[in-house]
Amino acid sequence: MAHATIAHAETAAHAPAATQEHGQQHPIKLYLVVWGWLFVLSTFSYLVDYFHLQGLLRWTLILLFMMLKAGLIVAVFMHMAWERLALIYAILLPPLLLLVFVGIMVFESNYTLLMRVLNFALGS
Repeated sequence: MAHATIAHAETAAHAPAATQEHGQQHPIKLYLVVWGWLFVLSTFSYLVDYFHLQGLLRWTLILLFMMLKAGLIVAVFMHMAWERLALIYAILLPPLLLLVFVGIMVFESNYTLLMRVLNFALGS
């Protein structure tokens, strides 16, 4: 009985060390670097407005900076960078497919608009 108590005490003594090894302990430097990148990307996003960029370039840059910031936040602060590949695909693939479908609809809408303009212009 004493032997079992000693073995249990040894296992309990090593348990905190084992849980610390398996926990996610990220260095503070990682968070500071990500914070720095978020600050830089936000600065670039504000500079788009400061320099009065217009049209497609403006919206492309704003969306690019927005997606980069969201990607950093999801990867590091939501711990997606350390998840299994299947979980990453389950979370990232649906929005990417939606973007593909939106792109297809944009091309289709331009064609539909062109056909309506041509047909209504010729009909009147």
